[in-house]
Amino acid sequence: MNLSRLFKPRPAALAGRRLYASASAQARQAAFYASMGAPDTVEGRFELYTLHVALVLRRLKGQGPQAVETAQGLFDAYVKALDDALREMGVGDLSVGKKMRKLGEAFYGRVKNYDEALAALPDKALLAAIIGRTILMGEADADAGPMVNYATAAMAGLEAQPLEALLQGDATWPNP
Repeated sequence: MNLSRLFKPRPAALAGRRLYASASAQARQAAFYASMGAPDTVEGRFELYTLHVALVLRRLKGQGPQAVETAQGLFDAYVKALDDALREMGVGDLSVGKKMRKLGEAFYGRVKNYDEALAALPDKALLAAIIGRTILMGEADADAGPMVNYATAAMAGLEAQPLEALLQGDATWPNP
């Protein structure tokens, strides 16, 4: 018996990892930081990764069992990346669990808020408020408009992509 087959990840888990890699690569685009007001900090990057993961999760929501499994793979890859990042920053093993719990709570809150804000479109007020509070860190003079326009374009782009492509781990993003 070939043991490697027993430990081979399921296709949906692999697709979830690919979607996370795509979302995190997109979140690292310089334009978000250079011209759209996101701070180039650990917190700023967390917020942009979270936005992109939330957009993909929203697209996969209600699309059947394979989409549920792919979304779980995406979430698992996201959580592993957060854990790895904390450890790379030197957070001790005893503190990682507490910090991960806080990040998990923040993530779920963001996903819920983004889902509500995106459901309220074409009214962009809720989306501008959450982006202003999270990605732009509540900066009073920050203009959420460019980031709001990007988020709505990214959502529309994901909605237009065939579900089959996403279930294979392929996501296409607009230019920021």
